[in-house]
Amino acid sequence: MRRTARWLTAVNTLAAPKVASQRRRVDQVFDRMVRRAERQAEADAGTAPAFVDSYRLLMREVAAQETLTMVGWQGYVDDLTRRMTNHLRVERLIAEHPEIAAEPVDRPVVVVGLPRTATTLAHKVLIEPEGNRAPLMWELMNTHRGDIDPKLRDKLIKDAQTMATLASKASPVWDLIHPMNALQPEECIFALPHGYGFYTRAAMPGYRRFIDERDYTEDYEHLKRVLQVLQWNRPKQRWVLKCPFHLFNLDVLLKVFGDATIVWMHRDPATVMGSWCSLVETGRALHHRSYDASRIGPEWLEILAKGVGAAREVRSTVSRERFIDVPYHSLTADPYAYLPKLFERLDMSWTSKEEANLERVLARPGMRRSHEYHLSRYGIDLDDVEKAFGDYGRLGF
Repeated sequence: MRRTARWLTAVNTLAAPKVASQRRRVDQVFDRMVRRAERQAEADAGTAPAFVDSYRLLMREVAAQETLTMVGWQGYVDDLTRRMTNHLRVERLIAEHPEIAAEPVDRPVVVVGLPRTATTLAHKVLIEPEGNRAPLMWELMNTHRGDIDPKLRDKLIKDAQTMATLASKASPVWDLIHPMNALQPEECIFALPHGYGFYTRAAMPGYRRFIDERDYTEDYEHLKRVLQVLQWNRPKQRWVLKCPFHLFNLDVLLKVFGDATIVWMHRDPATVMGSWCSLVETGRALHHRSYDASRIGPEWLEILAKGVGAAREVRSTVSRERFIDVPYHSLTADPYAYLPKLFERLDMSWTSKEEANLERVLARPGMRRSHEYHLSRYGIDLDDVEKAFGDYGRLGF
């Protein structure tokens, strides 16, 4: 399976000297990124020094990657510049309109679970009721007030779509793995300042230590501010959020979103690991001239098992009513029978409209994958997975 477009090889080869030069001057490159973010956000980076410094640390880790391609380097530069712009813009909007910070984010539904556990299916169905709402990709990347000038809105949407289109063009398999569209609902990862999403592109030991030791309270407070900006002066709806990496920080999420309900998707970890490692490999192939696929499995087996362990520990300390378990096979075997029960537990009505939406969702390409991936390619086997996850795979969810 070819993971990158053929034209990338020539582009990366020609651009290699430029990438090497920019990596050596990473602090100068980063300073330009900050100035660009300030111009685009119409805000002063001095209002968020810790946030900006944390991205300087990340860029230095990126620059240390000897095998980084032009696509990989520029991808980080553009992504972090956009994220800094968005962070500064959100802070400016709230400073200009302090009442935004008082916006209530009531009873959000948060879909979590290991990657590749039908979180997308659940998310797309749960956002359909009229009273529900999910943040769109462009809103998470380029957050702004709902009453902005239509021309500015179109510009922000176009910026987000350009990123999504480039990912699709750079990898022939990307649309099968994680199709993206600026006007479609997306994962919270686009609005969370830090986390393992960056680590999928490159194994950065220093950054991993940073995120393992990080207090994520500010990250989730920023996510809440993003939602508050998006709903300000708009009809109030119930947010439906989604991100597999929420598992790592459920304690902080439940603190920041005090009345959230967690919909936890469950699937055999062995199946999850093969599919997830394949996704990570595609990210590594896009960002590096060379990589060792056999190192991906042990690395991510440790990360994901640790995430599940942390989530189970948090779960043991909070009310059972805060969690709803959704077994993958129960949902996918007969979604028309299972989902009405899930809706009832969430105090939502299951109507003919929701059933019709489910039919549309299931008909979309990629919703029913017909193949899995071999663990051996990624340096692990079934025994490794069972040992790492302990009894989690046998809990009968």
